[in-house]
Parts: sequence; structure tokens; C-alpha cells
Amino acid sequence: MLRTRIITAVVLLLLLVGALALGPPVFATFIAIAFGAAAFEWLRFAAWSTPAAVAGGVIGAIVLIALQWFGLDLTGSMLVAIAGATAFVWLVIAFWLAYAEKNNRLVLNNGAIAALAPILLGGAWFSLLALYQHGALFLFSTLAVVWIADIAAYFAGRAFGKRKLAPHISPRKTWAGAVGAVVAVLMVGLAVWLGWPGGRTFSNSLFARAPLVAVLTLALLVVVSIVGDLFESLLKRHAGMKDSSGLLPGHGGVLDRIDALLPVLPAAVLIEGLL
Repeated sequence: MLRTRIITAVVLLLLLVGALALGPPVFATFIAIAFGAAAFEWLRFAAWSTPAAVAGGVIGAIVLIALQWFGLDLTGSMLVAIAGATAFVWLVIAFWLAYAEKNNRLVLNNGAIAALAPILLGGAWFSLLALYQHGALFLFSTLAVVWIADIAAYFAGRAFGKRKLAPHISPRKTWAGAVGAVVAVLMVGLAVWLGWPGGRTFSNSLFARAPLVAVLTLALLVVVSIVGDLFESLLKRHAGMKDSSGLLPGHGGVLDRIDALLPVLPAAVLIEGLL
């Protein structure tokens, strides 16, 4: 299982790096296909039949590819506006998750789940392309915030996790894991800033403006990533699924790998655009 997981991760990383190297159109197409697969999984959460979910995912991917290849030309302010609208939806979801966990009211509506797919996936796609405009390294360093947080949360949770973060939604997540994720992201961000202040990374762009703002922003993004993770956990619980799909051997589905990224991407674009 571990070997399969590692092989899949390496292949995905190579595909991502290759798509980045080939330029924006190819990269956008690669991401559109991945998001189409995520849309397929999301619609299955909403109790769509497999053929209908496949059709929805394919249509979604085609729409995103068409937007990229046939004249999509959004200004920076427009992309920030899209990111802001998507971030607002995630803010509402965050409050709802807190309410649902506290009151153990985890009932979801299939229609609402399906309606959120184009909003949240589309918003994340636009946000990802907006971050890419700052360079591949800038984008990669933004993604790394979530990856570092995820790894740190796993180990901190295993070592110190006793108090559950959201037991009704995701029993495995702990407060220790959340704190460990924040600490790890801040330590790595600070280390990069001190060791490579000229690097065009997301965290460096924050520290260059104001260290306190950087610390608060990175901590906020970790919290936001947890919201995305918890929301997908709730969707899986609603659908009675352990994984979003079996598309990625050893990793489950595409949503299982990008759930925490979905709210972080628009939040990062909004923060970068406002600062």
C-alpha cells in the first residue's frame, strides 16, 4: 500500500512539474482535467448516478479548457473578485461546519451539494491560474503551505493528539494536529525568508510586507485548509464513502488530495490582491 502510494505521488508530481514547464495553456488543460475528475467525484456525493457524474465531470473539464484556449482574458482585479466571492462561500461553509459539529446536525441536501461543485471547483481553478501568473515557484510555494500543514498535522496528531477537533465530522482530526500544522508552516515560511529572502515565494511576499501580517496570514491559511478537509469529510460521510473514488491508487480520489487546497487557493489570491 505504501509503495503504491509513493509511486502514485511521484507520478502526479512529475505530471504537475511537466505541465508547469510546458507553459500556461498546457498547465491549465492539465488542471482542468484534474478538476473534471474532482467534479465527477463531487457529483457522486450528491447521489448522481455514475454516468451522470461522468458526464458532469467531462462537461466541466471541457468548459474550463475552452475558457483557457478560446479567449479567456481576465484582469487581475477580476480574478481577485472571483477569488473573493469563492472565499466568501467558504466562510459561510466554515460557520456552518462549526454549527453542525456543535449541534451534531450533519444533514446535507443533495441539490445544494451539486450546486456547490461549479462554484467551489471553478473558483479554485481560476485562483490557481491567478497564482500561476506570479510564476511557477510562487504557485508551488502556495500549494506547499497545504502539503506541509497536512504532513505536520498527521505526525503531530499521532504523537500528541488526544482532544478531537471535530469528532462528529472527522474523528481522526485533533487539536494537536491543527496546532502542529500551524507551527510547521510558520517555521518553514520563516526559514525560507531568512535563508532565501530573494526567493519569489508566497510566504516571502508576505514577510516582505510585514512579518506579523505574514504570520497571521499563514496561520489563517492553515485554518482554511482544515475547513476544506472537514467539508470533504462531511460530504463523504453524507454519501457513505470512505474515499471520494479510486482514481488515484493508494490515495483514494482527486478530491481526497485537493480538498484542503480548494479554499486555500482563493484565500491566497484574495490576500495577495488586497495586500
